[in-house]
Amino acid sequence: MPTMKLRDIPSAGMRWKNLPGDFYRTTQLGDMEVGFTSLPFTVDCTQTYKEGGLAGGVCGCPHYGYVIKGKIRCVYPGTGMPDDVAGEGEVYYFPSGHVLIYEEPTDAVEFNPAAALQDLMNGMDRAMERRTAAAEDQEANKT
Repeated sequence: MPTMKLRDIPSAGMRWKNLPGDFYRTTQLGDMEVGFTSLPFTVDCTQTYKEGGLAGGVCGCPHYGYVIKGKIRCVYPGTGMPDDVAGEGEVYYFPSGHVLIYEEPTDAVEFNPAAALQDLMNGMDRAMERRTAAAEDQEANKT
């Protein structure tokens, strides 16, 4: 089985070109996708999931992970299910049908079904592409 250190996981930008920064690193090992998220700021993924065209505006990928530092809130819109919150030193499982909110700067490692994560990340890439195009249009209309 292949092994690697978190710092050696390739940047997601090598696969999903429109993701900003180097805040997410990911690689496929077998049928799982191993990801390392390192966010120096807070992030609410609600609008991004909608803009990315994800069904129902929610993530369809179940996430299994460990929070190294920070806090992740998992919201289940329209279900009546209570939020799940994973904090520093906690392992988590967030089933599909959620929205993630990184409430603090966060470092987390995740293990996800590869096909489901790739669908999610393609949606994230579409959202970033749309935002870039909208910003370029807005800039062009200024002149």
